[in-house]
Amino acid sequence: MSEKVEFKKLREFGDIINDTIRFFKENFKPLLKVFVYFCGVFIVAGMIAAIFQQIGMQRAIRNTNVFTTYGRFAGLLSLSYFFVVLIGIISYTALNVSILSFIALYIEKGNVAPTVEEVWGYFKYYFFRVFGSSFLIGLLLIAGFCLCLIPGFYLFPAISLMLPIIIFENASLGYAFSQSFRLLREHWWVTAATILILWVITYATSSFASLPAIILTMVSALTNGPKGLSNSVIIFSTVIQYLCQVFMIIPIIGLSLCYFNLSERQNSTGLMDRIQKMGEQENPFPNKEEY
Repeated sequence: MSEKVEFKKLREFGDIINDTIRFFKENFKPLLKVFVYFCGVFIVAGMIAAIFQQIGMQRAIRNTNVFTTYGRFAGLLSLSYFFVVLIGIISYTALNVSILSFIALYIEKGNVAPTVEEVWGYFKYYFFRVFGSSFLIGLLLIAGFCLCLIPGFYLFPAISLMLPIIIFENASLGYAFSQSFRLLREHWWVTAATILILWVITYATSSFASLPAIILTMVSALTNGPKGLSNSVIIFSTVIQYLCQVFMIIPIIGLSLCYFNLSERQNSTGLMDRIQKMGEQENPFPNKEEY
């Protein structure tokens, strides 16, 4: 039996990537159960809103000859579009809170996967705090990228760590903002590269899973020409796209490992925990680490 993933330890770049995939594979069933329980309703609601939005957009494109007309613009920015955005934000919040709560309880229980009922206690406590924070974080990131892109790239690693800090340290948004920069001091490049690789892995995995929908969409676009995509293709591709959101669990796990890696380098909390447990087990340091 392989050893469980220990979050509170030092890791190099490759270790974070490997342990992210290992944790995802080892805990896939309980993670999937938590994902379905807390995010399933929002995934289905977003799926329905996106289908109506895309069908309405196709209808607007077919019925309007001039792209700059008000009618076509209104078709693209219909009421369903705003529902898609709103539900997307709620779904993103639910996904982050549920998975981060799962990891927090996993650590608290000594590397044992928590139940849905246990995650629910954390979820209802943190959901609205993270939901409000997500708006401000999103606006900050958009503002950064609007300022010649460079501030956005600089802020991205710090902003990525803010939600894990809020939940793992039961912190406010202001504290999470300052703490993320403290943790990244002297480790910005490595952390930014790790986060980038995690998102590349997520995008590649999601693209591979949705490959049938991508091929079908391309075939439908070529065969139908100016008529656009058929409703059945829109429905199929949208369903696959939303189901692939399960792979968004991967970067959340990776960000959690990044947070604990940076926190361990600064505070050595994991090392202190294992020192306190010396004598409670025969081998308190199963993995040798260098500090």
